Amino acid sequence: MDAGSIGVFDSGLGGLTTVKKLIEYMPGEDIIYLGDTGRVPYGSRSAETIVRYARQDAAFLARYDIKAMVIACNTVSSYAYRELCGAYKMPVFEVIEAPARAAYSSTVNGRVGVIGTAATIRSGAYETALSRLSSELFVVSVPCPLFVPLAENGRTDADDVAALAIAEDYLSGLRESGIDTLIMGCTHYPLLRRVIEKVMGSGVTLIDSGAETAKCVAEALRERDLLSHSAQGNVRYFITDSAQEFSLLASRFLESAVGGMVEQVSLD
Repeated sequence: MDAGSIGVFDSGLGGLTTVKKLIEYMPGEDIIYLGDTGRVPYGSRSAETIVRYARQDAAFLARYDIKAMVIACNTVSSYAYRELCGAYKMPVFEVIEAPARAAYSSTVNGRVGVIGTAATIRSGAYETALSRLSSELFVVSVPCPLFVPLAENGRTDADDVAALAIAEDYLSGLRESGIDTLIMGCTHYPLLRRVIEKVMGSGVTLIDSGAETAKCVAEALRERDLLSHSAQGNVRYFITDSAQEFSLLASRFLESAVGGMVEQVSLD
């Protein structure tokens, strides 16, 4: 048993979908969330900038009594996981390997699609992770940069004309490639699940990177006897931009009112 908190960070709000699943799988755990909302998005940054930001995010969380760190950002996981994993003694989790394993287990025809930010797709992290599982998988990756602003602006309804048009433009090639499994390689994308499902059709299984990672975290902490025995945990939210709109936006990702403390901080 361990009473320490789970630290989670993301470039903005997308990691809250991972927090939602962490709470679902481990309701007794305290969580400290850092959203670098003042410097979002990371997906269009250079690799050097992404790594520098990631170091600062991790260092902030490490000030607190955390027993594990979750990089709830596919972009950071693609570029900075190895460095952060080597820098801390606590277990550090990323959002690439778990969804890759889930996709490998899910696919029947061996054709897997990946969608994410431009930086995540450019890194080739998912292709690498999937190739380690099987060299015979056929993988198609497509960047979907406009999905993040759609999610943050609430344009997520399956009948939203703009969202459907953008999704059709991004995903039509994936649909025609014959994939039967699609990794949503950005923690914002679960908010667009209904839009993506409508465009891709019922024959494609969607893999939620944050949800799969949350399962992995729960299993790992249980195996290491690091789970709290508390009945109800608390969540503290730290952001690097104004907190005024945070609660409203965050409620879309958590699908419930934001509970706990929200505080604006500086990482400089």
